[in-house]
Amino acid sequence: MELSAQEETVQAAGGVVSRRGPGGVLEVLLVHRPRYDDWTIPKGKLEPGETHEQAARREVLEETGVECELGRELPSTSYRDRKGRPKTVRYWAMRPLAGEAVPSREVDELRWAPLEEAATLLTHDHDGEVLRAFAKSEA
Repeated sequence: MELSAQEETVQAAGGVVSRRGPGGVLEVLLVHRPRYDDWTIPKGKLEPGETHEQAARREVLEETGVECELGRELPSTSYRDRKGRPKTVRYWAMRPLAGEAVPSREVDELRWAPLEEAATLLTHDHDGEVLRAFAKSEA
């Protein structure tokens, strides 16, 4: 009997970076990736030997220029990526420590948006689920 090889799941991590904007309004940082023409939560794949927590901090810094501290873990998402591979992304609530939100190699635009606006900007439903869980925990 021949065993079929199980598909390896792509592991990724990211964060919902938040701050208090004008008038104390809670804002989150979203990124636009020209490669995919989408608005999303900063995230990316784990490097070999890296923990999810390390990857979340690194990816947010690489994509946004903002160094963050991890807060509570948010719900994970699982879906098939553009190559058809299973992918799981773990997320954390994050607070900025240092740096300025600036475009990067992978990101051509960043936006601090109030929660309601952010929800309308996100391209992917699975990102919306993460944002709703974040908003619920901030209420």
